[in-house]
Amino acid sequence: MPFQIIRNDITKVKADAIVNTANPEPVYGRGTDSSIYQAAGAQELLKERVKIGRIERGEAKATPAFNLDAKYIIHTVGPRWEGGKGGELETLRNCYKNSLKLAAELGCGSVAFPLIAAGTYGFPKDEALSIAMSEISAFLMKEDSDMEITLVVYDPTAFRLSKNLFMEIESFIDDEDVKLAHMHDYDLPYGSNVSRRLNRREEPPKQEFLPASECIFRDRLIVLMNEKGMDNTAVYKGANVSKGAFSKIMCGDTKIPKKDAVMGFCISMKLNRSEAADLMASAGWAFNPYDRRDRIIERLLISGKDIFEVNEALFAADFSCLGY
Repeated sequence: MPFQIIRNDITKVKADAIVNTANPEPVYGRGTDSSIYQAAGAQELLKERVKIGRIERGEAKATPAFNLDAKYIIHTVGPRWEGGKGGELETLRNCYKNSLKLAAELGCGSVAFPLIAAGTYGFPKDEALSIAMSEISAFLMKEDSDMEITLVVYDPTAFRLSKNLFMEIESFIDDEDVKLAHMHDYDLPYGSNVSRRLNRREEPPKQEFLPASECIFRDRLIVLMNEKGMDNTAVYKGANVSKGAFSKIMCGDTKIPKKDAVMGFCISMKLNRSEAADLMASAGWAFNPYDRRDRIIERLLISGKDIFEVNEALFAADFSCLGY
């Protein structure tokens, strides 16, 4: 899928480019920076980093990846948090913009990012996440690229949803749990009590897939695309579906699309409940009322959230991201 959020050690992730939260000077410090140097081979990497010299905050430069399972390490220097009045937000945006631009120039098909500046630089975690998602989504939606981007979260406490998105998914917690798990500032850490409550699953029925003999998904999808005035690119990008997978669906090579892809198309076209149920049924699928992941997706679809917001909520609730 074009975009996903995972919990992992970024040095263990395979990608064409691994993004490092670098020191401005050609030295390596703590946290992600140190981990990447040690995994890549500190001495070899440091020699290449010295050749670059100083990197200004918000800039991005590349070196070979050496022992990492990647071609390049993209070094970007994040802002140190000073209350938000010193241009920190714009600097952080530039970290993502310049890193993605450089990755495209290098011909990278995949890039893995840490949550830049949310560690030792003290950037507020919800703000850091919001900026990361905003810049990544803008790149994927606008660029004519099949690049796959992964946001890698190592520290569970580094992932906090925005207040607005938290309020949307709070409705999935029963009243008693809300009272017991009241959270100040509406922060939702990955792995928190609220996250675990969201992940509590009811027993689903044995038969979830509807009979496929009447599947007319492609025809129905085309009709909806025309009604919404959306072209192919807008639909598959907004669904977090790869261009190749979408082409197979439109050419009839995929007779029964994956359920995640169909739900993604519903989100991309901002369908209402009736339209979404109709499109799902045309592919032989339905939102499962006994599956908490389905219920979260359906609720956020109805409230008009985009695919990136939906995936934030799913990740925070310990579910896999939506995409294909």
